[in-house]
Amino acid sequence: MPNVPGLRSCYDKVGRLIYLGRMLDKIRLHAAGQLPAAYHDYLGDAQFFTLDGRCCRFLGVPHSEIKSRVLAGETDESVLNWAHAHGTPRTDEECHVWNRFMAKLGWRDERSHLLPQRIQESGLTGKPIETLIDHIEFDEGRDPVADRAWEKI
Repeated sequence: MPNVPGLRSCYDKVGRLIYLGRMLDKIRLHAAGQLPAAYHDYLGDAQFFTLDGRCCRFLGVPHSEIKSRVLAGETDESVLNWAHAHGTPRTDEECHVWNRFMAKLGWRDERSHLLPQRIQESGLTGKPIETLIDHIEFDEGRDPVADRAWEKI
């Protein structure tokens, strides 16, 4: 998939959490008709294994509520504060574990079988991809290994 203008890296943080900003960007881009069709199946929390779904379950709020707030023009920080107030309260330690969990998805877990297939389909064979997020980053033209992206979380 190409680099999508306005869609930030999975590693970028909003507050204490990686990935959340990307999910909020996808909501905005989709509403504006600027999110490529290849991303549409990964929107929301209807499918258990989507990163959006995992993020919503971690926050303890439905994607539909987050989407409503984003489309009403709330800032990323405002949406996160609302989620913390109305969802599952999270400690700094839980947010740290979330970040490390997300950064390692696809490495020796229930999603490991998908990674080689996705790498091959996207023509990224030979890249140092060990996780699903690494794959997303390389697929969109970023190099998380050279950037040592995991050190920022």
